Amino acid sequence: MLKPKALKKGDTIGLVAPASPVKNMDYVERSAAVLRAQGFDVVIGPSCCDSYGYFAAPDLIRAADINNMFENPEIDGIFCLRGGYGTPRILDMLDYGMISENPKVFLGYSDITAIHVALNQISNLVTFHGPMPASDMVEDFDTFSLCSYLNAITSTVPIGFIENPWGIEPCALVKGKAEGIITGGNLSLITSTLGTPYEIDTRGKLLLIEEIDEYTYRIDRMLTQLRLSGKLDDCEGIVLGNFNNCVPQYPDFDLSLNQVFNDILVPTGMPILSNLMIGHCSPKITIPLGVNALLDADNLKLIINQAASTN
Repeated sequence: MLKPKALKKGDTIGLVAPASPVKNMDYVERSAAVLRAQGFDVVIGPSCCDSYGYFAAPDLIRAADINNMFENPEIDGIFCLRGGYGTPRILDMLDYGMISENPKVFLGYSDITAIHVALNQISNLVTFHGPMPASDMVEDFDTFSLCSYLNAITSTVPIGFIENPWGIEPCALVKGKAEGIITGGNLSLITSTLGTPYEIDTRGKLLLIEEIDEYTYRIDRMLTQLRLSGKLDDCEGIVLGNFNNCVPQYPDFDLSLNQVFNDILVPTGMPILSNLMIGHCSPKITIPLGVNALLDADNLKLIINQAASTN
């Protein structure tokens, strides 16, 4: 895997909006101001300052923004402004060959999952699943999330043990140990690209899954799709992040989230570690995708044992 250069104070961040627009254009400059306060210079891409229905900008503009930020030698890292919806529409417009020749820190989560998977697999680039300025940093960005994010994008050594915020305990749905490259992200985006050239390859890997605002029957449907497509059989272990507000539609009738996990995931028999604060949650862990990790469900640990960035 290609590793980007670790970021440092004074580096320039390219701010892009590959998915939905911000709820208020004031959030664009406020996002840039937050990053400047962290010690970075900021270049705001055109996609951040437009809107096209439920997209931040038309497809060509959003795709060009990402391509241009990777190609521009004055840009050191690329942060996604927010998620929402839109990245699958631009996957076939990204210049993966050029991107692989210009490896840079790429940060985001949620709808950005589709780009993470594509960059990991086609450009062979390590990327970072973590907070986005408009969604997470403008208001109430807690110290744990800030430290986790800055440590991930500035470190040139393996992150090591991924520790939950104090008082939030992970648990093992299936005990055991597994090792492999960590891949994945948002469950809806993972399933939406199955059957396309951009579908996730889980062979020999640790599969990370997180989600928000989905009824449990929908989680069931998506996990079943992963099972039937062979993606669960192919992976070595499963890491379950935060499933924010994923509840039964009819509490007295529907299956709970844990029942869905027990019905679909536990029978795989592979190590499964759950309740890590990764995804649509606060505090939030930033985690590199495309690096080797050890899942030790016996001791409730996920250990990133490969550096994600270089000097």
